[in-house]
Amino acid sequence: MRWTQTFIPTMKEVPADAEIPSHRLMLRAGLIRQLMAGAYTYLPLGHRALRKAEAVVREEMELAGAVELLMPALQPIELFEKTGRKDAFGNVLIQFDVTRRDHEVHLALGPTHEEVVTDLISRQISSYRQLPLTVFQIQTKFRNEERPRFGVLRTSEFQMKDAYSFSTSVEQLNEIYDRMYAAYCRIFTRCGLSYVPVEAESGPIGGDASHEFMVPAGNGEDSIVRCATCGYAANLERAETGRAAAGIVPANDAAELQKVDTPEATSIEQVSRMLKCQPEQMIKTLIYLADGKPVAVLIRGDHEANEGKIRRALDATDVELADEATIEEVTNAPVGFAGPVGINCPVIADHDVPLIRDAITGANAADAHYTGVNAGRDYQLEGTFDLRDAGAGDPCPRCEGTLEQVHGIEVGHVFKLGTKYSESLGAEFLDENEKRHPIIMGCYGIGVNRIIASLAETSHDDNGLIWPISIAPYEALIIPLNTSDEEVMKEADRFYHELKQRGIDVLMDDRDARPGFKFKDADLVGIPFRLVVGGRGLKEGLVEIKHRTEEEPQKVPLADALDILVARIEEAHAALEPA
Repeated sequence: MRWTQTFIPTMKEVPADAEIPSHRLMLRAGLIRQLMAGAYTYLPLGHRALRKAEAVVREEMELAGAVELLMPALQPIELFEKTGRKDAFGNVLIQFDVTRRDHEVHLALGPTHEEVVTDLISRQISSYRQLPLTVFQIQTKFRNEERPRFGVLRTSEFQMKDAYSFSTSVEQLNEIYDRMYAAYCRIFTRCGLSYVPVEAESGPIGGDASHEFMVPAGNGEDSIVRCATCGYAANLERAETGRAAAGIVPANDAAELQKVDTPEATSIEQVSRMLKCQPEQMIKTLIYLADGKPVAVLIRGDHEANEGKIRRALDATDVELADEATIEEVTNAPVGFAGPVGINCPVIADHDVPLIRDAITGANAADAHYTGVNAGRDYQLEGTFDLRDAGAGDPCPRCEGTLEQVHGIEVGHVFKLGTKYSESLGAEFLDENEKRHPIIMGCYGIGVNRIIASLAETSHDDNGLIWPISIAPYEALIIPLNTSDEEVMKEADRFYHELKQRGIDVLMDDRDARPGFKFKDADLVGIPFRLVVGGRGLKEGLVEIKHRTEEEPQKVPLADALDILVARIEEAHAALEPA
């Protein structure tokens, strides 16, 4: 392609409303333009990069045994009602009515396709002989993102690869899950991403049933913890803290339990200021409903409760913060003054809580707190568990190392669904004894747009983007320095046609512009290799080849330039192939 024949509207100024590097660079390099909040047009360079990422994903999915289909984005709302996700999605689900003949039809734009694919399988699969099966698609998804931001990282419309597996047994599911996990590692390696697979919240079958693939990035919206020593990594919802249960032995010199007035002080911050103590000296008493029954959960004042861990500790299906009426019933006090001393429900605590000597807690009375609270003397526990978010400095649960906390961008997720959707939508199979069973499912998603945005966020310098060869819109850029020089253009055209014949994606900057202007645009759009053809160099029988990250160009003989450039491009591709 010639620059004058395509559409690459680069920008010299940094857009004022672009918050993070990927957003700024994708706008400046002419990859995208915003239509409205949460909706972007992919311009030719961005579209080419997106399609190359899709090609890598498609190739690896097929190698892993998945077959491609394409499902409708338009979906009947009844499917979401059957699975209970209409209410669960809430305002995120884009739904509307259309008039067909003389009645209204309630529809949704698909935020995902679990319901659609399960409905399809329920109608087409009936026997164990037809399973296992894995299908995938690359499709546009729609979610009403209330706060779209960060360019294409958080939008209302985006491209996703979603795959779904259907099995007769957990063993079949595990085999497919492992294949998908390995395929994801190959995909992200080939795309040039520095990624970390992290443990995520388990599925309904239990065990290590879910992994997210994260790209560490300072502006990532997700937090993960990891251990540099052994490689353990998990998102905050799943991460263990590596602490053991503490012995509950009240100290002989413990302070006396005292009730103190704390008028209108209901938060950790307010009580800390009023009593001149640190948050870590306080105990938060949170009242939850676990499968409808109240339970008090104790967390150190400077820590955050983790509902996934609380649910697992209580072996509960549903866990939610209790309503005001329940809190008042078990504490005999208004919201904000709950404490473990004399509370009227079972009490469990995070491992750190019994270690707090002479703690401060709510007094289960309006405008009052206790000081000098000690476990084992002033209140009793059903047990201690890992109930809080992990963080930097916590011990690693797998080795003697220490956890660090980093931000990351989620680019993929593999998940064991079990029978949640197959039971709701009647997807069953007959076994060899003619008995019916719900099909066991897994799902596997990749945000294709996020691959592009993650590369832009993590692979750039002060001058612009730095593309990996596999996803770059073009592999090589030819820059003739003087387009009015017939000899320069003759050689530039020769390189252009011969590179295309050799299967190289090549762009030629045939604009009548100053060399410095072209070089700045070349760095901004980030095409991996550039070949510069200039009048002085031609007289010496030389041209220049330069990789985007090299400080100085390589001067090579005119006769050898084509072979050298092609060899370097092939080496760059080979470097991204998984080991």
